[in-house]
Amino acid sequence: MGFAEFLAQIGGMGRFQIIHTFLLTIPIVLMASHNLLQNFTAAIPEHHCQVRLSVNGTGRPNRTLPLGPKELLRIGVPVNSKQQPEKCHRFVDLQWHLLDPNVTAANRTQTDTEPCANGWVYDRTVYTSTIITEWDLVCERRKLREMAQSVYMAGVLVGALILGGLADKFGRKALTIWSFFQMAVMGTCAAFSPNFLSYCIFRFLSGMALSGFGLSIACLIVEWIPTEFRTITIATTGFVYTLGQILLAGVAYAIPDWRWMQFAVSAPFFLFLLYSWWFAESARWLILSGKSNKAVGILQRVARINKKHEAGAKITTEVLLTNMEKELSTTKASYTVSDLVRTPAIRRIFCCLSVVWFSVSFSYYGLAMDLQNFGVSIYLIQVIFGAIDIPAKVVVTLTMSYLGRRISLASFLILAGVIIIINIFVPTDLQTVRTALAVIGKGCLSAAFNCTFLFTTELYPTPVRQTGLGFGSTMARVGGIVAPLAKMMEDYYTALPPIVYGVAPVISGLIACFLPETLNVPLPDTIEDVENRARKKTQEELSQEKILLQRQDKALFKEAC
Repeated sequence: MGFAEFLAQIGGMGRFQIIHTFLLTIPIVLMASHNLLQNFTAAIPEHHCQVRLSVNGTGRPNRTLPLGPKELLRIGVPVNSKQQPEKCHRFVDLQWHLLDPNVTAANRTQTDTEPCANGWVYDRTVYTSTIITEWDLVCERRKLREMAQSVYMAGVLVGALILGGLADKFGRKALTIWSFFQMAVMGTCAAFSPNFLSYCIFRFLSGMALSGFGLSIACLIVEWIPTEFRTITIATTGFVYTLGQILLAGVAYAIPDWRWMQFAVSAPFFLFLLYSWWFAESARWLILSGKSNKAVGILQRVARINKKHEAGAKITTEVLLTNMEKELSTTKASYTVSDLVRTPAIRRIFCCLSVVWFSVSFSYYGLAMDLQNFGVSIYLIQVIFGAIDIPAKVVVTLTMSYLGRRISLASFLILAGVIIIINIFVPTDLQTVRTALAVIGKGCLSAAFNCTFLFTTELYPTPVRQTGLGFGSTMARVGGIVAPLAKMMEDYYTALPPIVYGVAPVISGLIACFLPETLNVPLPDTIEDVENRARKKTQEELSQEKILLQRQDKALFKEAC
């Protein structure tokens, strides 16, 4: 009897699983808030140079004229080709003659300009305060905005590398509790950062924490859920992440000050920390880590919550060890990343999933972190980008349940890439069409993300599941770091970034076809389970090919006769 049978014996999808999953799912709401936070805390408002009134300039009128903000802007800041004030330059001298209403753009003379030496004036109508206005991250300092997001993503990457492996060593629950604490403290510190450097440091550490609890929560949920309920459970967590994207727009609208907004999405982790002690450590992990006594205690606790007292009483250390003897005999003391490439079947899974994780994240954040360029309200587009995930995840849940994980993942990846590439050929004046295609493409990528998460947890065996998921998340964060950098390629050719964002998921969709199907397949408990399944499938394929060749030989023999 394997662990799946023990799980069914103590209640299957009972009261414990429902409460446990619910409590673990709540923090996922704020994952979206932190990942996409800089769409609002680092929003770039309209701005122009601060004008120096102390400069006399040329052509100053003999009598004093009252100067309002518009008049001051007219004489102090040049306009661009769209007749909008320049953001990064001002006149060296105030151009008083521009106050003459007869002076038009056609008869303006070329005048010397200089960079904004005295700072900027920001339009605070929409954003009361952002890190842009706080530390003047505009013009030649604008790249620091992208760097801040890349630093955060680098933190998520480091967290996946470090905390993912530690969770396989010290347990899922311990790392979840630590990550909640780190997110609460570092996120709050980021809200009160005195300067840009400290802000980046705290955001980096917040990213590490997010990666830690995200991976641990995924394993804690999956490893306590029966096989037949895994798809709907992971889909539910995906919907919660979607809810977080929609709520982010509401929080940003209600709290226009970036510091209070940062605090609002970080402080709830203190509450999560308080109730996280109720979580149950993964019994699968305890058994395979040689902690059978603790596993028995947790299984009996789960049985009591599920009102399966008699079934729980029958579970003893001896019974557990006897029935899990096969899994325990093939489990070594410790596992590392090297175990992901040591055997052929796991190695193929590792290579394919690495490409998939990178591509999904690369294209996803290429679209999701560029909201200000859609020409509509940033709050509205955030809601739309979040809302599209609902139908996308409903569809992917159905396709994963009936068609399988592999075909669902490959289809959504290829479709997303094709839509992004098609958008290149839509005229720029058709902004609604371009936005609609971008939203659909983002929905497909969200569906692919959901599928990739579930697929990864089902493909890797228990001893390296957290490590494998952690490395997949690492590749996703590499994609998230590279995505803003790819945007810079538009300086060379405008269509280059969307081409790259579109080609990446198409290629990864084709690669996903090489992964084994896991629909209605029990979770593998050992690396040997995965290898045996791969060998069994290979033997079946060889047998089918042999039968096909024999039939062809018979047909040829009949024709010859």
